[in-house]
Amino acid sequence: MRMRWWPVFLRNLLVWRKLALPSLVGNIAEPLMWLVAFGYGMGSLVGEVQVGGQRVPYLLFLASGSICMSAMNAATFEALYSAFSRMHVQKTWDGILNAPVRLDDVVLAEMLWAAFKSLFTVSAILLVMLALGISHSPKLLVAWPILLLAGITFSCMALVFNALAKGYDFFTYYFTLFLTPMMFLSGVFFPLDQLPEWVRWLAAWLPLTQVVELVRPLFMDTWPTHPWRHLGMLALYAGVSFQIALVLTRRRFAR
Repeated sequence: MRMRWWPVFLRNLLVWRKLALPSLVGNIAEPLMWLVAFGYGMGSLVGEVQVGGQRVPYLLFLASGSICMSAMNAATFEALYSAFSRMHVQKTWDGILNAPVRLDDVVLAEMLWAAFKSLFTVSAILLVMLALGISHSPKLLVAWPILLLAGITFSCMALVFNALAKGYDFFTYYFTLFLTPMMFLSGVFFPLDQLPEWVRWLAAWLPLTQVVELVRPLFMDTWPTHPWRHLGMLALYAGVSFQIALVLTRRRFAR
């Protein structure tokens, strides 16, 4: 099995290790502020929400959605801003390509690194949630591979826009037109039952919705109702996006 991506992955890990603590604090601070402000603040007003025929505290509802959102954001930021800096600004990729490493190996390493960093971030957030007593379900162990798949999926999607970007400002379109609407349409902050039917239909196809549908039942100590469908859609998003990212990145470096 080819492992030429591993030195690139290890290089990113060694560089990041010097800034691991401030990076971790920065990555978990925002989702925890969302959790405190909305979970405890709005949760005291909302009380409980109905999910799958049972009522759960809003704090639990929000926590299970926000950790999915955190996986999306952490993977996306790494595969956009950090990967673009290494590719375009610092020219790190050009230096790596002087070694016996293919461009495809570099892209694969960047994707896996973004997914790993995303998993590291959500693991820290999940530990805080466990310490707060939000959920004690043993099924949360299954959430780790699901969140890793989520990190892979969103890093693959972000690498597509990384290959197209001319500068950092280009990423604003991705966040404004895609990630932010998806964040509100995937059931992170509120149930989707009251939305118009066409909006619910659209939301059912979004990748973040698949992650939420898989992870939220685990917080509630139940199993997802259609796990293979959601896992299949995530794998499809990841596979197609990664192939597109490879094609666009090759085209960019061929110029």
